[in-house]
Amino acid sequence: MTTEPNFEEIPAYIPQKNEEFMSQGQLKHFIHKLDVWRNQLVFEAENTINHIQEDSTPVADINDRATIEEEFALELRTRDRERKLIAKIDKTLHSIDTGDYGYCKTCGIEITLQRLEARPTANQCIDCKTISEKKEI
Repeated sequence: MTTEPNFEEIPAYIPQKNEEFMSQGQLKHFIHKLDVWRNQLVFEAENTINHIQEDSTPVADINDRATIEEEFALELRTRDRERKLIAKIDKTLHSIDTGDYGYCKTCGIEITLQRLEARPTANQCIDCKTISEKKEI
C-alpha cells in the first residue's frame, strides 16, 4: 500500500479590495483547489484497486468471504460516485478555460465566492439551485 501524499488544506480565497469577480488570482485559487481535490480522488481510487487486488485471496469461511465481498462492493460504489465527481471536476476546469466559471448556468449572475469555496463545482447560484431542488421533490 502506498503512503498518502500530503494533500494540503487550501485556505479560503480572500478577495482584495475592489477586485473584480473571477480575477486571475481567484481563478488560480480555484484551479489549484480543484486540482488538489481531483488528485485526492484519483489517489483513493488507486488505493482501492490495490486493496482489492491484495485482499482477494480465497477465504475458507463463507461468512468471512461474504463480509469481504460486501466491503469491496461498498468501496466500489464509493469510487463510482467519486469517478462521477472527477468528471464533474474536469467539466468545471473546462468551464474555467472557457471563461464560464463562477456564473450561474441558469440565470447568469455571479455565484458567490463563499458558495464556490464550499462547492467549487457549483454551476448555479444558491437561488437557482434551491428552486431546482424544490422542483425535484
